[in-house]
Amino acid sequence: MRKLQMVDLKSQYEKIKDEVNNSIQDVLESNAYINGPLVHEFQADLEKYLGVKHVIPCANGTDALQIAMMGLGLQPGDEVITANFTFAATVEVIALLQLTPVLVDVNLDDMNISIEAIKKAITPKTKAIVPVHLFGRAANMDAIMEIANEHNLFVIEDNAQAIGANYTWKNGKKEKVGGIGHVGATSFFPSKNLGCYGDGGAIFTNDDDLAYTIRGIVNHGMYERYHHDVVGVNSRLDSIQAGVLKAKLPHLDAYNKARQEAARKYSAALGVNTNLWVPTICENCDCHVFHQYVFRVLNGKRDGLLKHLQEKGIPCAIYYPIPLHKQKAYADSRYDEANFGITNQLSDEVIALPMHTELDDEQIKFITDSVLEFV
Repeated sequence: MRKLQMVDLKSQYEKIKDEVNNSIQDVLESNAYINGPLVHEFQADLEKYLGVKHVIPCANGTDALQIAMMGLGLQPGDEVITANFTFAATVEVIALLQLTPVLVDVNLDDMNISIEAIKKAITPKTKAIVPVHLFGRAANMDAIMEIANEHNLFVIEDNAQAIGANYTWKNGKKEKVGGIGHVGATSFFPSKNLGCYGDGGAIFTNDDDLAYTIRGIVNHGMYERYHHDVVGVNSRLDSIQAGVLKAKLPHLDAYNKARQEAARKYSAALGVNTNLWVPTICENCDCHVFHQYVFRVLNGKRDGLLKHLQEKGIPCAIYYPIPLHKQKAYADSRYDEANFGITNQLSDEVIALPMHTELDDEQIKFITDSVLEFV
């Protein structure tokens, strides 16, 4: 059996080695390391793939979220609602901009932001909602957009984990997540479904004026060299990373299908045990691209399972062990523990198994047999 890895980037690279190497060589020969042709080519390719008018590449996914909020003109003290159960970057940028983060609970079935919790959290100071398409599964955008329209709020999609996922509207129309809200943000961190070989990110929008503003923000607030019209940052996707992403983008749908197939096999094997909750995967599922395969251990033995798998050499992780409202940096006396029952439960029950495009049946069987052996 091949060595187990949480993410197997080397094996993935070996299959597209020539394409990636050629893209990198093009950059080296052109000497256009910043804002070179490959950046613009990748931007155009991604716009076409996502079906959005504007993709603005930037340096990383955290910057993408921050710049999206800067572009919307949110002001210190404005309240921004987001999920308590997610990675800290989502709330980090809210705090950095001196906005007021409002953390709310999530659903037990899909681990995405709770619609009822959003409704209860809205105040006259609320200006935006940040749904996170957690672990690669699309949040309930029908309901979120309805709430936003009713209360005149911005929607900023945190799409760092779900690039390529489709959302199916109530009317049956499909749309790529990230381009549904007023603005979306993603990360191209190497382990993402579409990852580069360093840091990278992008912002998406269909709003021409917002896109113009954001293009200035990412480049020191300049639209014309040495003319600084807005307060900006230095956040650009370098040409080598753009070349890697341009080479990998045509494979993204196949990568996501491979992840879905691995998830289907995981769930088929593990779902027979009543001590486990596993994600369901419909036959033609395209709303979940499985950035992570996360399941729940229901008998209180999650930490024991973690240790058991580690002892057998199986990579695994807990996403996320500490809710954001319990983090020292984001603790707030406004929060009532009673409002975070699901978040607290998930933090005690979830565990993630290896998930990447190169998983094979032998590896999946060894992993699932090892889980069942313990539980």
